[in-house]
Amino acid sequence: MGIQAPPIKKLASRQPLRASDGLTSLVPVMVLGTCLITIHLPSNILAQPLQSEPSDATSQEPATSAPSSQPTPDTNVKEAKIEELELMKEEESVVIAGGLYPGKEQPISKAPSNVYVITDDDILQSGAIDLPTVLRSVPGIEIMQVTGADFNVSARGNNQLRANKMLVLVDGRSIYLDVQGEVLWKMIPVTLPEIKRIEVLKGPAGAIFGFNAFDGVINIITKSAAELKGATVQFGGGEFGTISSAAIVGAVQGNWGLRLSAGHNQTNQWNNRDSLAFRNNLFNGQVEHHFSGDSKLTLQGGIVDSNRYFGPIVDTVIENQKPSQRYANLIYERPDFFIRAFWTGSNQPGTISANPLIAQAFQVFDNNGNPPNINLDTNSYNIEAQRALNLWSGNRLTLGVNYRYNTATSNFIVGDGKAHETRLGLYIQDEWRLASNLTAVAGVRYDLDSFINPTLSPRGALIYSPWKDHTFRAEVSVGYRPPTIFETKTFNRGAVIANPAIIPPPFNVFPTTLSGSGNLAPEQIISYNVGYQGWYWKHRIRTRIDGFYNHISDLISNAANGPSSLSFFNGGTQGAAGQGGGSADIYGGEAGFEIWPRPWLSAFANASYVKIHQTYTIDNRVARGAPEWKANVGVRVELDNGVNGQLLLHYVDGATYPIDPGFAALATPLFGAPVPPSNRVGSYFLFNPRVAYKVWRQKDTGREAEIAATGFNAFNDKHKENPLGETISSRWMGWLTIRY
Repeated sequence: MGIQAPPIKKLASRQPLRASDGLTSLVPVMVLGTCLITIHLPSNILAQPLQSEPSDATSQEPATSAPSSQPTPDTNVKEAKIEELELMKEEESVVIAGGLYPGKEQPISKAPSNVYVITDDDILQSGAIDLPTVLRSVPGIEIMQVTGADFNVSARGNNQLRANKMLVLVDGRSIYLDVQGEVLWKMIPVTLPEIKRIEVLKGPAGAIFGFNAFDGVINIITKSAAELKGATVQFGGGEFGTISSAAIVGAVQGNWGLRLSAGHNQTNQWNNRDSLAFRNNLFNGQVEHHFSGDSKLTLQGGIVDSNRYFGPIVDTVIENQKPSQRYANLIYERPDFFIRAFWTGSNQPGTISANPLIAQAFQVFDNNGNPPNINLDTNSYNIEAQRALNLWSGNRLTLGVNYRYNTATSNFIVGDGKAHETRLGLYIQDEWRLASNLTAVAGVRYDLDSFINPTLSPRGALIYSPWKDHTFRAEVSVGYRPPTIFETKTFNRGAVIANPAIIPPPFNVFPTTLSGSGNLAPEQIISYNVGYQGWYWKHRIRTRIDGFYNHISDLISNAANGPSSLSFFNGGTQGAAGQGGGSADIYGGEAGFEIWPRPWLSAFANASYVKIHQTYTIDNRVARGAPEWKANVGVRVELDNGVNGQLLLHYVDGATYPIDPGFAALATPLFGAPVPPSNRVGSYFLFNPRVAYKVWRQKDTGREAEIAATGFNAFNDKHKENPLGETISSRWMGWLTIRY
């Protein structure tokens, strides 16, 4: 089930909302708005266009003097039934949980994993300029904004600086950067209006997707040329020099479709509203051809180029970079089969410097001892295929193969500055309907990688529906994150500088090194999940409850392996001390509901809880940290007169995060660095309202123009989301969207 509202059954034409209906309906809206401080609606709940409710007059008995053309009692009954059917919500279907082959979408209740869906309307109504802001409404998803450009996204208490455990796909193509293990969230290679939906899977999915599907998978699905036929233009601008813009055209001719898009985005730093944090330009194209028999060939390509990207902040250093990415993606698909080949190239020039808190006592250089100007070029070549077979009634077998070749060239790589990595994965999954209300899913994937021994990633699930509209799910799964090229092949130099008043120059400079390790094991997660989904009140209320227990081991980080050198170990300082890779046990749950009380009104609320028990101490770089409690509430209104809007409220509990021990080591009289910041960040609220009005509409053609005003952190609850991050304040924007 997704965050947004499932599609509404369109069994009756929309009827105009009368003035009396609007005045009456404003009362609950005002009440819900007043309660927003404690309630937040998921964006997906409000995403779908809502049908206007039939006039109350249709439900009244005709007067005795009424003309014969008035509705009869039988007509009234029929119209009442139609109104009731309009309020019944259909369940979303997803491809991500079943294996991502185009021929088989699954209703969320039948999926073997925990999946939420965000629709295009959710994205629009959120008023967000980036996807991490949209994802905040998903229970169990961890969002940590560090700078105006730097986001870290993970799930269920497993977040960190330079987060590297969430696989992200765009139309099935991985945009996770394998070489350094990260996702540049502000460099997503599509404009926001192009996105059809986002499927969010929580929990390891290595049995199908292989490496890096550790905490979960986020699958971004874009719209076809037919769905974007015509032209769409969107422009948003506001405080902190923020611009979010897109222009898209779609055309269809016979069996051919074409989609072109361009975008420009920028924003300034939270700590300095006059200093640029991020700016990029992007261009994308897609050509598709439909053959007979529901088969299709799609070619996609594009480029994203930035001249400023402030971040990531990690350990004791800060990167200022100008990344660019290029890609090509070719897909042939037909029912029960697909083959995909893609290439992604990335260039990340920039500088790396010590955190300003310790800059007086620490410097960074490349592997030749030169100033730290980063040169990093990477390429990923991938080909994969999948085939599904219906062996007999109630049994479906899925087979797949995946090959990937990664290359990297950098002045931060040991030796000649070049490295490569080869991966091969084979997987099989069987879905067997044991009874009319019981389905079993079992699968396993075998992966080979240049840097580690082979791995096996199994998954098993049972889906049980004892009654109509009520489903229980139990799942166990395993996932891995292999060491990256950076963690195995890096080499760079640094220098620790003592206080010249204590040790005179040049004797106060002590060289240091950071080197990769070829003896790393992959990080591992073993996850146990149970869940329930139920529909109530004639499909107007949906509830979801999920519980999980994750055992995480062999986390990779750098640690001292000598008086002046660091390297990478499983378990950070525990690994360096010879105590093994250590582990963390994270357990908790999520619960929420969505409600559609009227055709023009919807709302949602959800909450999540995590508890962490670990062998890692807080001064270990791999220690886990997360807020124990998070809650989201949202309300969406969409009236027939063109007025629409959404109110979202997010609450995030305080949390303790590890701070690199280098800060404390340098905060001594010998080196003179200041006392490191507290490793604790406080709780905060984010109130994100959106109010919009469609100033022009042609319902029969879908053409429209809409103006909107949005707020992010509208209450200006100033806060940090990581001890080393910027202080986040409020931002207001205005928007214009035209579809023609």
